[in-house]
Amino acid sequence: MHSIRIGSGAGYSGDRIEPAIELAERGGLDYLVFECLAERTIALAQQVRRRDPDGGYDPLLATRMGAVLGPCRRNGVRIVTNMGAANPLAAAAATRAVARSLGLDGLRIAAVTGDDVLEAARAADVALEEGGTLRSLGDRVLSANAYIGAFPIAEALAAGADVVITGRAADPALFLGPMVHAFGWAADDWDALGRGTMAGHLLECAGQVTGGYFADPGVKDVPDLARLGFPIGEIRADGELLVTKLPGTGGRVSAATVKEQLLYEIHDPARYYQPDVVADFSGAHVAQDGPDRVRVGGGRGSAKTGLLKTSIGYVDSCIGEGQISYAGPGAVERGRLALDIVRDRLALTGVRASEMQFDLIGLDALHGDRLSRGHAPYEVRLRVAGRTATLEEAARIGNEVETLYTNGPAGGGGAWKSAREIVAVASALLPESAVRPTFTLLEA
Repeated sequence: MHSIRIGSGAGYSGDRIEPAIELAERGGLDYLVFECLAERTIALAQQVRRRDPDGGYDPLLATRMGAVLGPCRRNGVRIVTNMGAANPLAAAAATRAVARSLGLDGLRIAAVTGDDVLEAARAADVALEEGGTLRSLGDRVLSANAYIGAFPIAEALAAGADVVITGRAADPALFLGPMVHAFGWAADDWDALGRGTMAGHLLECAGQVTGGYFADPGVKDVPDLARLGFPIGEIRADGELLVTKLPGTGGRVSAATVKEQLLYEIHDPARYYQPDVVADFSGAHVAQDGPDRVRVGGGRGSAKTGLLKTSIGYVDSCIGEGQISYAGPGAVERGRLALDIVRDRLALTGVRASEMQFDLIGLDALHGDRLSRGHAPYEVRLRVAGRTATLEEAARIGNEVETLYTNGPAGGGGAWKSAREIVAVASALLPESAVRPTFTLLEA
């Protein structure tokens, strides 16, 4: 095959659905990829699966599949996604149910598993990037998921899967898998894998590369963001890439939007570590090739490390928070008095918090007193948040903010409070030999 067209249907779990439907219906695609996992998302999904063995996959999976399975089947578009999160098998079963409800008999759905490596990580007592080992987290550990690569996805496609659902795969690997399948790239064709990884990295965040995250009014103007179109990548067999979008959709594809996305979340452009390859973007060249068309080439690669990044999810602490607004003359002064009152109340009542934050949103919440410009806004919103060991202790923080309604100062409104358990993520490296991805094929 000389080239393939891959569309990006989502850049995160809660992304818009309409752009993906447009791509499925009129994108002329070979593949539609939904990238829906963030660092912490899968640990939260593991929490859900503990409560419900049939849960733990992306909550929008059924809605997305219901919207795109029909047009994808009509147009010969295959779907790849990490919406399986903590439970790819259950996600595949849910997708089969959607397909049957739509009358799509014979649809083949592959669940790629093997990224759940909690037992292997415990057995190795892996070292954490942040210090210590897995054992040091004790019984707070929820999950350990390794970032698997493109080849299990390619194998599922080779087995005839119309839909491939993974758990924790590396983001670019979701796009690299179809390339490996379509072009027959070998596992040691480092330059091809490096170029394919670069293409996947440019496409993985969906609307970011078509101008969404790029937009800055008056500096970098982008048209019609309410109808932002998601990107299409035309990839050649040598890994060269053309980034574009559907005509008539909002946003912009330019050399500048592509360059910003190329550098997004990259520590060293010459050493971008992935499960399949160490990609090198340092020689990349980017050129405008017409309206909303940008050509990208020059990527390379070198041998993979044999180690897989692994995300360790664990219960870190609890956060208690309270907010209330003040408006009109003296809003800042009343807000500051309210902060003093809450600070004193927390001390008087003996709330035990390891960390506290006292902010006036609109004045100093992001950068503190040093960078506030001395202006007096018409309205401010007070926010008090603290880190505690228990939910009960966390709840006391928001309660004290709420009492400002009747215990001063004047004019507070819109009080809100919450107490929640915080799931954190630590990173570790696990030998690739300890991870054994496989796939299960279901048919509607």
